[in-house]
Amino acid sequence: MNFCLYCHKAFYEPVSWSFIAGLSEAMLFCEECSSSLERINGEYCEICGRSFILFPEQYRQKHCCTDCIRWEESKEWSGLLTKNRSLYVYNDFLKQIISTLKYRGDAELAQGFRAPFRKLYKKEFRGMLIVPIPLSEERHYERGFNQAMLLAELLGGELLFPLERVIHEKKQSKKSRKERMDIKENIFQASKEAERIRGQSVLLIDDVYTTGATIRQAAKVMLESGACEVSSMTVGR
Repeated sequence: MNFCLYCHKAFYEPVSWSFIAGLSEAMLFCEECSSSLERINGEYCEICGRSFILFPEQYRQKHCCTDCIRWEESKEWSGLLTKNRSLYVYNDFLKQIISTLKYRGDAELAQGFRAPFRKLYKKEFRGMLIVPIPLSEERHYERGFNQAMLLAELLGGELLFPLERVIHEKKQSKKSRKERMDIKENIFQASKEAERIRGQSVLLIDDVYTTGATIRQAAKVMLESGACEVSSMTVGR
């Protein structure tokens, strides 16, 4: 018998040959919670990984969404991000899980994404240097942990910390879409570890990709520090 990491209900995991043979990991969310997580499948934006099923045709141009086209038309922000890939649509249920993880201190919830997060990494980004998006000192102190680091640790590889967050902003969840995309000053700078990424492919890890502003600010610093390319991976999109 298992207990769901989110709702804490007891459940029995269906037995399969892959589980018996050790080829799959134990379920950490119950069937009801797992079914409420909406995997990103089908067609999606080739840059940010946004599912095309979820928004009207006018917000799409060929293989890209209009947000990414807007970024790529900017002289300052174009060409920074090779691609982002995410596990799930950021629906109301995933919002609840992420909120419980970040704002109620339930760090163990990150373990529930371990198997699919590793699978996505091996499929799309194997061999890239893993860099969690840093929090400000104030936010880290407030939460007691960095959720991006918890997710990066799920991948089992060495983590690098070539980024520092130098500007403490109000919470992204409190900002409007326009505020998120209106970047006046980069919130990141290179750390002493930035030398290690020179000539390397970097994978940024965060919990949610919303407009792409945070990821692109981090990618800009990484490329200026000598990285040859930067991609990102998140739980939600």
